[in-house]
Amino acid sequence: MINENEKYDSDIKSSEIMLPGTILPEDFITIPTEITVHLGAPDEDAENVTVPFIDYIKNVGSSELYPTWPENAIRANIHAIVSVALNRIFTEWYRSRGYNFNITNSTVYDQAYVHNRGFFDSISNIVDDIFNQYIVRSGEIQPIYAQFCDGRISQCDGMYQWGTVDLANEGYTPIEILRYYYGDDIEIITDAPFSDIQNTYPGEPLKLGDSGINVYRFQHSLDRISNNYPGIPRISPLNGEFNESTEAAVREFQSVFNLPVTGIVGQGTWYAIRRIYIAVTKLGELSSEGLLISELEDIYSQIIYEGDTRPGVPILQYFLNVLSAYYDTIPAVPITGMFDSDTRTGVIEFQKTMNLPETGIVNQETWDILFSTVLGILETIPPEAVFLPRLRYPGIEYYEGIEGQYAGVVIIQEMLLYISIAVPQIPPVEINGVYDEATAAAVTEFQNLVGLEPTGIVDENTWSMLEDIYRSQRFSGVRTPGQYSGVI
Repeated sequence: MINENEKYDSDIKSSEIMLPGTILPEDFITIPTEITVHLGAPDEDAENVTVPFIDYIKNVGSSELYPTWPENAIRANIHAIVSVALNRIFTEWYRSRGYNFNITNSTVYDQAYVHNRGFFDSISNIVDDIFNQYIVRSGEIQPIYAQFCDGRISQCDGMYQWGTVDLANEGYTPIEILRYYYGDDIEIITDAPFSDIQNTYPGEPLKLGDSGINVYRFQHSLDRISNNYPGIPRISPLNGEFNESTEAAVREFQSVFNLPVTGIVGQGTWYAIRRIYIAVTKLGELSSEGLLISELEDIYSQIIYEGDTRPGVPILQYFLNVLSAYYDTIPAVPITGMFDSDTRTGVIEFQKTMNLPETGIVNQETWDILFSTVLGILETIPPEAVFLPRLRYPGIEYYEGIEGQYAGVVIIQEMLLYISIAVPQIPPVEINGVYDEATAAAVTEFQNLVGLEPTGIVDENTWSMLEDIYRSQRFSGVRTPGQYSGVI
């Protein structure tokens, strides 16, 4: 937060126009709906069973823990069980080695799972509450491989299960128990999103000229591998475009690891990159190097790729729809929240129309021109003629004095301006994308009127309330003739 006495500079440079959305662990980690368990050691000839993820956690919890243990001990152990399973899925520990399962039921390699066993009610109820929560180290993305053992018969470098009982009886909370064993930098991610995706391989080979989030992901891994294998050339720039630098690095990687040297990232090369990256960073171990959020922010937060699902994607899609009403060359796209092929086509057509490189990637140059063009349109249209779709909170706190122009501020201003028509206590604002003094005053008055703390800051609660009131007003009236076509 800036000093209250600091004067806001309204002279905005193009480089200060901000892409929407922030980098969070849950942008990379999702809770799978199902998990495939191998009922034996990895190379043992045994059955694979695919079960709901939540049932898997209940099964392991009922196999590993005692239902009479203190609740805080059970909760700490469930967090560890979830994290171990998610780490195996995130690292594709087995699939990158050619196996067709996510995890085994062997306690030598993973954690106990007894197929078709019943669940203890006390454990089942806790799992229902926290199965979508997992452990990370502060500033990191991946669920830690939260190694644990009973602490009586066997010892390990991680958590002692019977020790958690003693700590819980002493009054330790679940997070305090976890920090006791794994370190003070442990955090719990809550409310992780769900996904049906089991494999990271995009389904078709990536080659020279391709672009998107999948290209960026293997570029990032391959560039990190080159630290350990310096014969592999560094990729420049790391931007999600499969360029000649990327192709050269892929070819050398394939040569080093005895793969067909094609320069194309097919399934075999994809998983070889994945496997070697996990090995050099130790992401599948308790002593992991860690995939840092800060490591990805400079690149990832400045680019929106195909495959992206961050909160800024719906705003991008809405902006493309605004442009489609004024440029015949730019198609309208569904507002799905997923940067899908339709969105990529819309981006390419926008880039073509504006004489930009036709990459399908929204980098800073593309975003600056897109934002400025949309802003130029919206600031000339009366609020009655604009109909906003429901847009997810972009994950940024908006307050007077933040530097730069933000897409989310435009949405806030549009909502405030329309609401002010029916609620004259709210002063009208200018649609300029700048969180200026007038915008802060309007937000403060809105918060006063709806019973929120009048901070002048738009956080998630204020954003949601703005949306609810805006949509309530819009749906209670009749759309005017000639109203802007960018509607849900």
